[in-house]
Parts: sequence; structure tokens; C-alpha cells
Amino acid sequence: MSSSKRRRDYETLRRELRNAEYGALLDALRGTEPFFAQFSSWDDVVGFMRRGTSRDPNKDIVLRTILRAHAKVNDPRLQTALLAIFWPGLESIHFQKRRWDGSLDARWNNITWTFLQVVCRLNLRNRSDRLVQKIINDTVHDLYQGYCREWRQSGREIPTDPYRVEQLLPPYEDEAFLLIEMRDEHEAHLRRLREHVAEGRITKGDARLIARTRLFRRSLTECARQAGMSYQAAKKRRQRAEAAIRKYNAGKPRVP
Repeated sequence: MSSSKRRRDYETLRRELRNAEYGALLDALRGTEPFFAQFSSWDDVVGFMRRGTSRDPNKDIVLRTILRAHAKVNDPRLQTALLAIFWPGLESIHFQKRRWDGSLDARWNNITWTFLQVVCRLNLRNRSDRLVQKIINDTVHDLYQGYCREWRQSGREIPTDPYRVEQLLPPYEDEAFLLIEMRDEHEAHLRRLREHVAEGRITKGDARLIARTRLFRRSLTECARQAGMSYQAAKKRRQRAEAAIRKYNAGKPRVP
């Protein structure tokens, strides 16, 4: 599906949210959550969810309210609302994972289907905060697992590193991706690694090795092979780098 077709689909979805039946649905949510009193339309809800950062606890209030209502009645209109809220994030996944599937249509359909499966199964008793990141991360994870099954069946080599760490370590400049903070925790770790590199505690190669194996769960064996070193050499290199970071952190004054 081309980007222009997705834009048209998105505009159709937003127009649907302006229908009277969706207004009644929003009225029902206002009756269950006082925070929704500020929203006169679903456009207001979507606009609020697009502003600021994913760490805003008020965004968790919005998502908890919608997800709880959906868990009770399984209303497909609430899935439509969630699609509108998360659309930019799903678009970003579609772009970032283009190597997983060369078919634009198949990739987009898999992403939206996976996203809806994630929101349908999300247990708010187990996770009630940082819901934006939880939903995005679970969508990427489940999408990867689904493609892994296809790759195994077809005999295709399974890529174990969903992200190019080499591109993430330099200054981050993807404004659209940053805006929705899909990977803010990983970005914080990568930023700290860049700081350690800049201050000479570890090398850039050390940072990449830590990021690949610790953040993105790539096997140390594979990273060692690609770096042209033995497993034990890579293990020792990572140990030395992480020891240097721990030593630095231990010496930092504690904030009262």
C-alpha cells in the first residue's frame, strides 16, 4: 500500500470518527473518566495524544479508559479510535521494517493486524503505565515473531538484529519517529553510550557491541563473528567496557 493510499485511508478513518455514533461513544467515556471532559470530539483526543511525550501520565489515563471500555464490550469503534491515535507510530514501523517484507500491502496489513491483537490482549492489571511505549514495543516484537515463523517455513535466514545500531548511535534526527518516542528507553541507553564514547571511557566499537547484545538481544556469537573476533574476545571486550561504565557510575555523586 503506497503512502498516498495510506494517507487517504487515514483521512477516511478520521472522518469516520466524526460521525454521531462515535460522538455518543465519546460521551459514554466522559461518563466513566472525568479527564475526558476536556475532549469535545475524537479529534481532540487524537490531538492530545500526539502532543508532548509518551511519558505523560495523562496519556496513560486516556489509553486506560479506552482499553478498559474495549475489554468490557469489544466495540470495534474503539479499535478505530486506537488506530487513529497510533497511526503515525504504525507508519514508522512500516518504514523501519521495510526489509522484513518487500510487499507494501502485506507489511501494512501485518502491522495493523498485529497492533489490534496487541491492544485486544493487553492486561492492564499487569501494565497500567507507559502504555504508548508498551503497545508499540509489543507490536514490533509480535510482528517480528510472526515474520520469523514465515522465514523458518521458507528457509530464509532470520535477521537477529531488527535495528541498525550503527545508524542509531550517531545523533538522532528522525523527527517523526522522535515525536512519538517509540523507542525512548533504548534512545536513553544509546545516548548514555554515546556520552561514554565521547568522554573516552569506552570505544565506539564497545558501544556498538553493548547495544547490539544488551539492547537489541543480538547473540554475542554472531556479533563476534561479524566483528572478526572470537567469542571469548568479544565477551572480554564487553566485560571490560561494562566494567568501565560501572566504575564511572559508582563514582558519581548521588542525587539527594
